[in-house]
Amino acid sequence: MAGLIKREDIDEVRNRTDLREVVESYVTLKSAGIGSYKGLCPFHDERSPSFHIRPQLGTFHCFGCGESGDVIAFIQKMDHSSFTETVELLAARINYELHYEDGGPGPRREDYGKRQRLVDAHKVAEEFFREQLATDEGAAGREFLAGRGFDAEVAAQFTVGYAPKGWDSLLKHLRSKGFVDDELKLTGMFSEGNRGIYDRFRGRVMWPIRDLSGATIGFGARKLYEDDQGPKYLNTPETQLYKKSQVLYGIDLAKKQISKNRQIVVVEGYTDVMACHLAGITTAVATCGTAFGTDHIKIARRLLQDDGTGGEVVFTFDGDAAGQKAALRAFEEDQRFIAQTYVCVEPTGADPCDLRLHRGDEAVRELIELKRPLFEFAIRAELKKFNLNTVEGRVQALRQTAPIVAQIRDSAIRPAYARELAGWLGMNNEDVNRSVGASIKRARLPKNAELQAPRPQPGEAEPAIPAAPAFERPDHRDPVMRLERQALEVVIQQPQRLKDEQWQAFYEARFLAPAHSAVHDGIVAASSAGASATSWVEVIRNEVPEQLRSFVSELAVTSIPASDEHSLNRYCADIINGLIELQITHRKAELIGRLQRAEMEPEGEEYAQINRELMELEMRRRILRGT
Repeated sequence: MAGLIKREDIDEVRNRTDLREVVESYVTLKSAGIGSYKGLCPFHDERSPSFHIRPQLGTFHCFGCGESGDVIAFIQKMDHSSFTETVELLAARINYELHYEDGGPGPRREDYGKRQRLVDAHKVAEEFFREQLATDEGAAGREFLAGRGFDAEVAAQFTVGYAPKGWDSLLKHLRSKGFVDDELKLTGMFSEGNRGIYDRFRGRVMWPIRDLSGATIGFGARKLYEDDQGPKYLNTPETQLYKKSQVLYGIDLAKKQISKNRQIVVVEGYTDVMACHLAGITTAVATCGTAFGTDHIKIARRLLQDDGTGGEVVFTFDGDAAGQKAALRAFEEDQRFIAQTYVCVEPTGADPCDLRLHRGDEAVRELIELKRPLFEFAIRAELKKFNLNTVEGRVQALRQTAPIVAQIRDSAIRPAYARELAGWLGMNNEDVNRSVGASIKRARLPKNAELQAPRPQPGEAEPAIPAAPAFERPDHRDPVMRLERQALEVVIQQPQRLKDEQWQAFYEARFLAPAHSAVHDGIVAASSAGASATSWVEVIRNEVPEQLRSFVSELAVTSIPASDEHSLNRYCADIINGLIELQITHRKAELIGRLQRAEMEPEGEEYAQINRELMELEMRRRILRGT
């Protein structure tokens, strides 16, 4: 086993890795000022973007949950990998050779961390399955795909493959590539019996399932032969890489269009995703053997920038009973979105793949265009359960549907649906409005109040620094506290803009807030250590008490109010000069106190020295103000 990775190599990997490129594999970012970007936090569920990064400083911080750090910390938190595994993964990404404290050159590719080995095994398996689709045996897979309107070119586009019928075809192939059985057991691609492991997928069409970064982490397989006793669809089981509640087939293909179009279309199967994309619905994804749940919603909301400024989620389901049930399950999750949610149910029961096959691409596009609000679908589905020709049936239907209308968040849309419901029931508006109002009151229980409370955002009441009582968050409504913070933001974010005399003044500055003072000391220590531009923030973080490290990241990503280089230069100069003037004010107050005490001996040397220093300070103040 190699020893610890050398510190200089860790720094080099951190410096060479583009934080923005890495983060955008998971989060949709938009500009938040010069050199700053923001998006919905990947570490907690939120409605407004409070996750900020500053790529040139290699730092991220969430103003909502307080998570912060550099690119290594980001990958560790996202992929639940160890520090060593993460550095090795990033090193491989930039083709950088690591060195270890024991003098070794670092691991060969086959010696990378466990997670990377699993990713590599899936990549090799994907290539193997694709090659097998072109063989004589793979003809069964090609026929299946052709029967659904997908030719060889389309199969290649979606990297669809074929798993041979043998018990160890993939096993032998991966062994020949240097993988050992202990590793392969962890991939989910193999089952285990009395004689060892054997191929889990045999005689099936294979779809690679990828994560947001595009790495293959599992497979979906469809059986082809009558003698196959397994289920029609067989997916990778839960592994270190593959969590079915967190993966969406096609997300790697659709993520850019989802972000661009502010739309995500959720279909039911792999072939439906293919059909939608070929028909021009390039925002389509599918769940993998499970219902669309909470973790899927978190992914969708981050890509949609689900912050209340637009966006839509469209669910497509078969028209049969199972499809209706799935649509209503989706309705139960609707409240987690701010985006408008819709449902498409094809009356004949045809899915997008069948529609494209029998009626062409236009029919698929029409299905999506004719989407109906999910609220309307849920209400109508509930009404079908009652006999609306009787008074009793209408009353019972109202009791069941009024709570659905009450759940509509938009206070402008809710009355419109109440009127629609009154029309569908054949009842007067007053009765329906009264029932909806009662449902709203019942829903406002104390247990929900805390859950629905808005999370503080930047510019509003700020969350407490996760620190000991000695480091309470300074009250930035106080002009002095605000200036101290702004000065720290400038020095952390734009250290290259400070002149030598400004640096000297900053070193000598005295910060009144304990938290600010501790960060100031950390900056001085980092400067003395000669930290590089990309490791600057991380060195400062390591120099402050642990409970203030998140605060340092917050200071590093807070947007500076400047729209161009000229205004940025002016702002930085004004803030640093303001800090210097503040120090002059502090010093003058001290000297005036001493002067008052020295007035007993106005002819003494101390009295004269104090007056000279006061005059010098006033001259510096006037120079700063340009007067």
